[in-house]
Amino acid sequence: MTPDHRRVMLAGVLFLLTFATSIPGALLYGPVLNDPDFVRGAGQTAPVLAGALLEIGLIVANLGTALVLYPLLRRTSPSLALAYVVARVMESTLIAVGILSLLTVVTLRQDGPATGGEAAAVVISQALVALHSWTFLLGPGFVVGLGNGLILGVLLYRARLVPRGWAVLGMVAGPLVSLSGVAVLLGAYDQVSPWSALLTLPEVVWELFLGVYLTVRGARGPRGAASPAVAGVRGRATS
Repeated sequence: MTPDHRRVMLAGVLFLLTFATSIPGALLYGPVLNDPDFVRGAGQTAPVLAGALLEIGLIVANLGTALVLYPLLRRTSPSLALAYVVARVMESTLIAVGILSLLTVVTLRQDGPATGGEAAAVVISQALVALHSWTFLLGPGFVVGLGNGLILGVLLYRARLVPRGWAVLGMVAGPLVSLSGVAVLLGAYDQVSPWSALLTLPEVVWELFLGVYLTVRGARGPRGAASPAVAGVRGRATS
């Protein structure tokens, strides 16, 4: 297995890790997101803390995909490869802010009612939950469409690291997610709605495909296919 193929396989594993951390993490946040009395002592804090831990893993996986793929993608387009890294950093920063907002609610639950009264604690906790919702909209709901969808789709199309039809799916799916985020921002529909789910589904399929395909392609090594580095050079030569 060449170093390039090891990078491809590791990127695939990291993409799969984003699914293994993001979905359970969001579900574990249920007590703090859905119960306004959480800050008063209702529900358990352990699921929220576990969700925060999983989302820290999500940040590591997000940044890892960018750092692992960057040496390969920059051979096709250094500027676009750097843009992909920046997009991943922005997405991860917004996720981190969201994590901190919910962890602050947990702290407020422990100390807030004793220091500032229950009514004030409820108001502050609702504001922090709203902050988490905004970070989710702007990060996974907008930036990810530009970075992990459009930019990465273009890069993988040029480098021929994935079948070109799938790369086109990424280039289409990404803008759909970002447009959906804008629609939610402008009040066209709720963040949790059939329209939002419909426009987000292609991006989910794209990222899941990347996880499986890159893992398998990297694990196969150079047998039956040119090295990804060579493929990137060929992509530039024929574009």
